[in-house]
This record gives sequence, structure tokens and C-alpha cells, in this order.
Amino acid sequence: MNAAHTDPRIQILDEETVNQIAAGEVVERPASVVKELVENAIDAGAETVRIEIISGGGGGIKRMRVVDDGTGMSRENVRLAFLRHATSKLRAIDDLHRIRSMGFRGEALASIAAVARVEVVTKPRGSGAVPATRLVISGGEIVEDEETGAPEGTGVAVEDLFFNIPARKKFLKSTQTELRHIYAIMEQIALAHPDISFRLLHNGRERIATQKKGTLVDAISALFGSDLARDLIPVSGRTAYMQVEGLIAAPAHTRPNTAQILTSVNRRQISSAALARAVREGYGTLLPKDRFPIAFLSLTIDTGLVDVNVHPTKREVRISREADVVREVASIIRETLRSARLIPEASPSPVPGHSPVPESGYTPSAGAWQVAAPVRAYHPVHREQSATDTQLRLTEKTADATAETLLPGMKVIGQLDAAYIMVTSSPGSHEELIFVDQHAAHERVLYEQVRAKREQGVRSQELLVPVILTLRPKEAAAVREALPLLLAEGFVLEEFGRDSFAVRTVPVVLGKQVEPEVIDDIIADIIGDELRSAADKKEGVTCIIACRGAIKAGAHMTREQMERLLSQLFRTKNPSTCPHGRPTMVSFSRERLDRMFRRT
Repeated sequence: MNAAHTDPRIQILDEETVNQIAAGEVVERPASVVKELVENAIDAGAETVRIEIISGGGGGIKRMRVVDDGTGMSRENVRLAFLRHATSKLRAIDDLHRIRSMGFRGEALASIAAVARVEVVTKPRGSGAVPATRLVISGGEIVEDEETGAPEGTGVAVEDLFFNIPARKKFLKSTQTELRHIYAIMEQIALAHPDISFRLLHNGRERIATQKKGTLVDAISALFGSDLARDLIPVSGRTAYMQVEGLIAAPAHTRPNTAQILTSVNRRQISSAALARAVREGYGTLLPKDRFPIAFLSLTIDTGLVDVNVHPTKREVRISREADVVREVASIIRETLRSARLIPEASPSPVPGHSPVPESGYTPSAGAWQVAAPVRAYHPVHREQSATDTQLRLTEKTADATAETLLPGMKVIGQLDAAYIMVTSSPGSHEELIFVDQHAAHERVLYEQVRAKREQGVRSQELLVPVILTLRPKEAAAVREALPLLLAEGFVLEEFGRDSFAVRTVPVVLGKQVEPEVIDDIIADIIGDELRSAADKKEGVTCIIACRGAIKAGAHMTREQMERLLSQLFRTKNPSTCPHGRPTMVSFSRERLDRMFRRT
């Protein structure tokens, strides 16, 4: 036996170790601190909350300060607030089954103070001439305790996070990454509490601002822009134990992922794959298979059916009747969309390849939403085929003309469901039937050409008209962090006002005229969680450009276009799979078909 394990006695951990373990569960990064302090302000009945973030000097987030106009604390209570498991939210164990406050465990302040330097200044509401209390805590120890002058409410400043745990501090990410997490937390809280004014400043510059006593529409307008807010459809539904309220976007507004399906349960913003799935199911066939809706939903559920005590940071909740909730949320959204009038309104004929910004509004006389879409003077299939032709011309320019173009005896016989090209081939004595996935095939072509252009040093070309991206603070922070990576791949972005960027050049394989939606999807994927965790970011970007720039499933193609795509595919080095490893084609031999029809 190892000498280090000869005395397996159980020992009681010292208080400092216990506090640091608890802090590790509750305080993951600066955003965790902001979340806990802001939620405390909400529980204190604040109507206005100000968040100040200071960074710089190459050292990430230096200081976080949250100031509120809530009830404040007395001198006695503020000292108790920093003890572990001290809380004003619970009185008995039964209270755990009807939690209505944002916090309740009494861990947050003690955990933060254990791993940072904290200053709190607080004065009870209605205390008149009674002075405020100022408390300074470092590493869990009170180092200053005095009276001071201050307005009613509470201000908490946190500096030097993880100063006494270097191993934790070194794992913090870049300033922009940490800011992105803070912005994401504040977006979620502001949407769950639109009646409270939140103002977030970074190094003195305002990044988020919502109004006091506002509505959900007001909060969405402040965070996501008025264009989106105008195009939202109200959702309202009630079941035996649940009330659903919120806003959803018309099917014309979609995203490549679930990032903008935001839900709260009992005013607590949560992450729930099940609820995101319910929203997507509610849209059904109104959306393409690879697109996701935009939705802002607030669920009020009997507190006896919701367990908020399943995660240290309260990011997740457990709903005892989750399957029923998912089914009913999907049904409410389905009925909302069914009753809404998603009818295109007349507009001037657009230039081919250009999509005007859709407009919509609520018509009081009709009592329903009308979402405008451009009216085309030509059949939609013709527009698809024109766009496909442009995509094929771009990838034809760099194809290897010396490579084989088609398999021996290959002949295109048609297209199945605007997704698969049907081909016959005669490699031997019998013909075989081949199905080619048109998206995967073109994705392979684009992928190899992007890699080839990178090796040749030819990466980008200037757009005829720059594309303007208007982003949320969270997304803008991610783009700023990704600018070097984007530049290396051929994207040139310039800041164009607060949280907006002008995209001036793109990878050469995308052409000089690119739909804004394509660029928006590429940027969204590049700054998404999946790419940031990838071992090879450059390879990830190449796959994203290929995927978003490729011909989509659902695009109708002419026989000549199908032949051109197959010709390009068989000039690639690896025509059998797409960059993600999925097959580009599957074959059915005569022998296999005979077996299927029991002819053998």
C-alpha cells in the first residue's frame, strides 16, 4: 500500500477550505458574481440597477460594482449577510418547495467574499438620517467596518477575483470572453424582469440600458433592436397549472441555432433544451429543418411543480411534469401561429438576388399580425435556380480542370424532394442507382476550395455593397474577440457604431454579392460555443464557410446544374464525404435492389 494512504482517517476541513470549495461551485467567473449581485438587488425590490465593469491593463476584469435602490440593509444584517447559509429568503424546510425569490441558499455573498476583495455600502430604505454602513471584506475576513454617508439602497464592489486562488484565476478567459458572459447574463435577467431598469457600463461606456416599468417589447427593443421588436407576435396561453406569455418572431426571422430562444420560469431565466425543442416543434414545417425561431417566453408554473435547487448557480430547474409542459408550450405556439395572418403584402419587384428588409405590423382593424415579404415578379423556383447558378459559377472558377469529371457511364435522371440528385451509373455489367446529397456535395467542393485559397494566399474579395451587422452586446464582444481569426479567413469587419460592424470583404469563394443572411449565419457560427471549444479553430471556420455558402437542401436545380455540381464534386480529392464526415452519396446496386424486391 502507498505510504501516503496508510492512515485513512476522516478529517474535518478547515473553514477556509470549505469556503473556497463553496466558492468554486457558485463563482465560476466574473459573470457569476454579476449574476448573484444583480439577483440580490432584484430580491431587495430594486427599481433601478446599475452595473459597472472595469477592465484593462491586460489583466481581464478588474472590478465589478452593482448599485441598486432596493431596501438596503441594517448594520447588523450586512454583517450576517456574508456568513455562509445566512438568508432572508427561507424560514423552514417547507419554504424550499415554494421558492419565489431569485436567491435563497445564502451562499453567494459568502462565496464571493471568500475569493475576492469586497466593499459593500448599504442604507435601509426609509432610515432617514441614520448613516449608511461600509464593510470591506478580503478573503472572507472583515478588514473595515465603519459608518459613512450614502443614498438608500446597496452598492457592492468586487475586485481581484480569485486573488487567493491562483490556479482558478489562470483559467479565466480573455476580457472580451468574460464580457460576453456578463452581457449574456444581463440580457437574460433584463428579459425576465422588463419592469426594472438595468444599466450596464464597461469602462464608462454604456452597453446595455433598459427602462424602468417597461414591457417585454421595450426590453427586446433595447437589447435586440426595434426592427425585431416590431415584428414580434404576442403569445398567451393558460393550462391547468401553467401560464405562458411572451413574444415570438414570424417564420421569416430565423437563426442557425437556438441562441435566441430565451425562456424564463417564474421570472428566473433558465437554460432548457426541452423548452427550446418545444418552441421549435410549435413552428413545425413553417421553418426549414436546419433553422430555429426567435422566441421570448415567460412561463409561470405552480412553484410546487418546479425545483430550482438542482444547480449551484440556479441555471437549470427541474419540472415534475416536463413532458406535459413541452407538449402544451408547443401547442400554444402552434395555435398562435395558426391564428396569425402571415400573409405577404405587395411591394415593388426586387432585384434578383437582393432581399429587401421585411416589414410588418399589427393591424388593429384586422386584429392580427401581417408580415410583409417581397413579391417576386418571377417564380420562386427560378430565383432559386438563378442563385444556384451563381454559386456554381463561383466554385467552377477554381475547379481542377485536369481531374475526372464524372464516373463512367454516369447519367443524371432527376432530383428527389429538391434535396437529392438521382444518378444512374454503369461501373460494370449492371447499372446502379446513386443518390447524391446536393448540400453535402457542394459543401465538399467549397471546403476544398477554401483550403486551397488559404494555401495560395488568396483569401478575400471586397463586397460590392458592405453588409451591416447589428449585434447584441454579447455577440459584439464575441466578434471583437474573433476579429483576428475572421481576418485570417478573409473577413474584414469594421466597427460601425455601437455593437454594429460593416463587413467589407469575405472569402473569395462566396463571391462579391452575398446575401446578408449568409454572412450573419457564418458569423453566428464562428462566434458560437461549438467553435470556441474546437481544437482547431481554423479548420472549424473552413467548415462553417463551406456549410453556409453551399447549395441548400430544398433548392430546385436544373439538370444542367446537377451535372455541373457532380462534375465539380468528382474533381475534389475526397468526393465521398462532406467536411463533417457525412456521405455525399449512397448507391443501390442491381443485386441489392433484387434482394429488396426478393428477386433472388
